Amino acid sequence: MPSVVISGAGAAGLAAAWWLARAGWRVTVVERASDLRTGGYMMSLSGPGHAAAARMGLVSKLEPLAYTVEENVYRDRRGREVLRLRFHDFIEGLDYLVMRRTDLIAALRADLPEGVDIRLGTMIADVEDSPDGASVRFSDGATCKADLVLLADGMRSALRNRLFAPDSDCLKPLGYRFAVYELKDRLGLGADFVSYAEPGHIAEYYTLAEGRVAALHVWHSHETGPVPAADRWELLSQVCARSHPTVHAQLIAAREEGAVPLVDDLALVDLPRWSTGRVLLLGDAAHCLTLISGQGAGMALTSAAILADALGRSAIPEALVEHEARLRPSIIRLQDRSRKMAGMFVPHSPVAFELRNLFMRHVPRKWIGRYFINAVNAEILAAKGADG
Repeated sequence: MPSVVISGAGAAGLAAAWWLARAGWRVTVVERASDLRTGGYMMSLSGPGHAAAARMGLVSKLEPLAYTVEENVYRDRRGREVLRLRFHDFIEGLDYLVMRRTDLIAALRADLPEGVDIRLGTMIADVEDSPDGASVRFSDGATCKADLVLLADGMRSALRNRLFAPDSDCLKPLGYRFAVYELKDRLGLGADFVSYAEPGHIAEYYTLAEGRVAALHVWHSHETGPVPAADRWELLSQVCARSHPTVHAQLIAAREEGAVPLVDDLALVDLPRWSTGRVLLLGDAAHCLTLISGQGAGMALTSAAILADALGRSAIPEALVEHEARLRPSIIRLQDRSRKMAGMFVPHSPVAFELRNLFMRHVPRKWIGRYFINAVNAEILAAKGADG
C-alpha cells in the first residue's frame, strides 16, 4: 500500500487525503493547529471547484450550510450609498455555493474514509528525499517513511522556503493587505453585505450563523510580511483612521470581545515548479491566488482530484509532472486576473476611487454579470480539458 504524508489540514490537504485514501493510499495528515476551526470568513465554490465538490459527493452536504446573499451595498466614509450590487446578477445560470471556510473544512473532514490519520498540533520538521522514498521527521520527534509528501500548509509554507525557494523569491505582493475577524452581530444585515469604501481601503461586513458577523478589511500598503498578533489591532486602527463611525465601532467591539484578527498580505505564489523528487506543493503553498480570485478553495479541490487521477495512471514522478501540466494553465489565468482586479477592487487614489464608482454605477449590470460568468465558464472548460 503506497503511503503519503500531508502537511496542512486545510481544503487542499483534506481534499488530497479524501482522494488518495479512496484510491488505497495510507494517509497521514499533520496540522500545526490544535483544532481545525479556521475562522468564519466566507469563501465560494464555482466553476471547476463546484464540479470537483460534486464529484466528491459533497454538494448535497454543503448546500444546507450555504448562504444566500442578496445585495452588497457600498457606502463611503460618510455613510452615503455609493452603489448597490445584486449578487444574483453575477451568478445567474451558474452552479455556485457561498459558505464559511470552516464549514467546508468540517465537511471534508467528516467525509474522510476511516483510517486517515490526522495529527493535530504537529508539523513536518524535515524531509529527506531519496529514490526509494522520503524520510519524514515530525515536530514531536516521530519519524516515518513515505512514498509521497504533500505540502499544503498555506501561503507561508515553511518547508517551501527550504526545499523550493525563499519567500523573497516566490511571494509576489499585490500592494495590499487584508484582515479578517468575527464578532457579535450588532448590524442586523440579514442576507446582505455592507461595505464601507474609501480610497485605498474597504471594510466589508456579512452575517454568519449563530448571531455572528464577519469583517473583512482590504487596504493598500507598501509594507509586507507577517504582522505580530500584538500589533494587529493597532495597525487596523491606523488603517481605519478616517473610516465611517460604524467601522470604528466594530473594531472596538471586536477588540473588547477578545477577537484576534488574521492579517496578511494579498500575495501570489509564483514558482517555476511545484514538485521536487517525491515532494509536491498543493493549494496556496504552490500557487496562492488571493481572495480577489474567488477560486482559491475551488482550485485546491480541483488540484487534489487531478493529482489522484494522475497517480492512478502513472508512477509518482510522471504523475507529478502531469498534475502540474494540467493545472498550471488555469492557475496562470487566475493569477493574471488577480493582478488586474486588485486596483479595481480597492482603488488607491481618490481619482481612481471616484472613476471606479462612476463606472460601476452606470455600466449595465448584465455586462458585469456576463464578464464574471464568462470568466468562470472559461475555467470550467479549462478544467474539463485538463480532465482529458
